Amino acid sequence: MWQPGTAQVKSFKDIRALSQNHPDSAIMLVKKRYAKAVTDKDLLLQANCLQAIGWLCVNQGHYGQAQDYYFQADRIYTQLNSKQHLASNWSDIGELNIFNKQHDLAKVYFNKALHSFRTEGDKNGEAGTLGNIGHLFEKEANYDSAFVYQNLALSIYSSIGNKNGEAKIHENLGSIYEDLARYDSAFFHFEKARTLYTETKDNYGKIVVINNMGDIFRKTNKYPESIKLTQLAYQMAENLGDVYQMAATTKDLSRTYALREQMDSAYFYAEKSRKLVLELYSVDGARHTAFFQALYDMNQQAEEIEKLQVTKRINLIMLWGTIVVLILLIVLSYVLHSRQKIKIKNQISDSRKQEAERELTEIALKNQLLEDKQLKQELSLKQKELTSHTLNLIRNNQFLEELRDELKEMVKDERRDQKRQMQKLVLQINENITQGIHWKEFMGTFEKVHHSFFEKLIQRFPDLTAADMRLIALLKINLNNIDIAVLLGISQDSLRVARHRLRKKLRLEQGEDLAGYLVGIS
Repeated sequence: MWQPGTAQVKSFKDIRALSQNHPDSAIMLVKKRYAKAVTDKDLLLQANCLQAIGWLCVNQGHYGQAQDYYFQADRIYTQLNSKQHLASNWSDIGELNIFNKQHDLAKVYFNKALHSFRTEGDKNGEAGTLGNIGHLFEKEANYDSAFVYQNLALSIYSSIGNKNGEAKIHENLGSIYEDLARYDSAFFHFEKARTLYTETKDNYGKIVVINNMGDIFRKTNKYPESIKLTQLAYQMAENLGDVYQMAATTKDLSRTYALREQMDSAYFYAEKSRKLVLELYSVDGARHTAFFQALYDMNQQAEEIEKLQVTKRINLIMLWGTIVVLILLIVLSYVLHSRQKIKIKNQISDSRKQEAERELTEIALKNQLLEDKQLKQELSLKQKELTSHTLNLIRNNQFLEELRDELKEMVKDERRDQKRQMQKLVLQINENITQGIHWKEFMGTFEKVHHSFFEKLIQRFPDLTAADMRLIALLKINLNNIDIAVLLGISQDSLRVARHRLRKKLRLEQGEDLAGYLVGIS
């Protein structure tokens, strides 16, 4: 049922206040906001609404459903990486676990929330979580730790000027002192909470602490003061239409009057409390029905919207799929056509390349043949030059030998005036018979014909002399012993000795042909 004044509810904090006495109205407001959030695809608002439904379910005692909504909100906050909202949700889950008596799990969520609030610099969130941890320790009767955390929370709320937060912590501290039967300290904190709730115009909070103060007076046997404060709390609850607090205060009045042995008044308020409880159950039943109907409607609406969005997404996917397929077909056709063109172009290019390579190969072959021919001609020419040099050397040496023989005959002549001169001439001829420009030209031509021959030979046999080299050159061109002896200007016997020494230097085996060995060296 819609309540007057709900149009002024703007924030989720206002919805929390409204849910204390009108959970059905609160759930309708959240339902409306959630539907808009889903339509607008506002994920953050969706998560805020799911979290709000979670604590609405907690207030109604539906802890299993509350947990489900908190977890849905957690998934969206995680997706959005909204750290402050995650911390707030974790703190709410921690409170839920206190109701479920899962204290260890509650500590895990409170510690996660506390760390996140501190990291984000959210003082209000930090103080609220410290207060929740203190309340958890109170539930475990660990009062020392409860005091520590409640005082830490109070210090932070005081530093940032959050009076409503201060009031709540004073209320918590009063409750702890009341558990410990330290009634003066309990009354002090309840009185502080009352003052702060008055300043912040939080009448619901004010009713609770005034009734608590009445309880303190009753427990300390101050019955008139207790009755006065409890009746004040009842009047305020009646003005606000808070049936729950009306039932609680009339029950407390019945107890006080019973302690004063005023049984008529005790019975009157006990009966009034019973009727209010019955009314509360009746109202709660109707509100529970409205609450669950709103939840059901919201879930149905969310499912329908989700189905529509899924259908829309499927249609959109199909549309984009069709477009993508068409684009792929076009691209594929273009690629195939382009590849065919490239293939033909490459074939033409390869054909031209092969033709060019064939022509180049033919040209290279022709050039090679020409070079070979030219080399053969040059070799032939060099061999002719070598032969010519060899013949010249042979003729020169033959001439010199003949001249030497004649001169020897002249020396035998008795004419003394020519003898000395002739002996000198014979000596000069002997010294130069194998020397001169012809040998140099011969060796130069030999090197051109037999390239690197001497270089390779010296590498293998480094102790070869210049005379050995001349003998080797003459053997290499396959001259006979007579011509070799003439060219070297030595006798046949001397030639045999020279050949024998050369074989040793070349380390030839007995019976191995010297000339053949030299001819075989390239």
